Amino acid sequence: MLKIENITKVFNPGTVNENVALNRLSLHLKPGEFITVIGGNGAGKSTMLNCVSGALRVDEGRILIDGVNVTGLPEHKRAKYIGRVFQDPMMGTAATMQIEENLALALRRGGRRGLLPGITRREREIYREKLKILDLGLEDRMSAKVGLLSGGQRQALTLLMATLQKPKLLLLDEHTAALDPKTAAKVLDATERIIQQDELTTLMITHNMRDAIRYGNRLIMMYAGRIVVDVSGEEKKHLTVEQLLELFSRTSGSNEVSDKLILS
Repeated sequence: MLKIENITKVFNPGTVNENVALNRLSLHLKPGEFITVIGGNGAGKSTMLNCVSGALRVDEGRILIDGVNVTGLPEHKRAKYIGRVFQDPMMGTAATMQIEENLALALRRGGRRGLLPGITRREREIYREKLKILDLGLEDRMSAKVGLLSGGQRQALTLLMATLQKPKLLLLDEHTAALDPKTAAKVLDATERIIQQDELTTLMITHNMRDAIRYGNRLIMMYAGRIVVDVSGEEKKHLTVEQLLELFSRTSGSNEVSDKLILS
């Protein structure tokens, strides 16, 4: 479903500030695979997602989504393949519009525009059923302005909007990092339910080792722009934080893991 082949991304090339963010990185995702991505600051996690989404152009290599070479396509042309949720809960929704209006925008994205009724009864039924998945009571508040919602509620709504059209690929860029632990856990549980229900191919960046181990069916750990740990199946299922740290040290040749990762 997703093929990243030998991509390289260098910032400020040829200067004293040159930074090789991605170093001939390769990663293949099968349809329906849910991969969690972890690594310290500067490991290349967000740069990888930005290159896949088209927000950044790669210097070398190529990227294919569902067999289509999207390497040269700009971000807006890749959007039909991709759903994405960012770390900031304020992104991805229109604060002055109602919950149902935000969902309508997401559902009709990429479709033909015309003089159609605002929101049909059938659409409201769809939105109500989808909102129930979040388990936040938003199905009873569909006429509420999104700006009145909490950060966690807005992030959950953004997740729903990003997956409403069942994208070929879902990108989650630390989408619970700005939430309190209790709210983050609810959003992660909703994330897992949606991904499993719709069998979405997913890349989820997290700063939390326990979440990286608990969610998804495959885990990769990045360091210096490359993948140094890649575990799946039974190995991932029985993995502990201590074993993951040992794997990282052995494969990367480094003990540089941030306190944020260890203490999460």
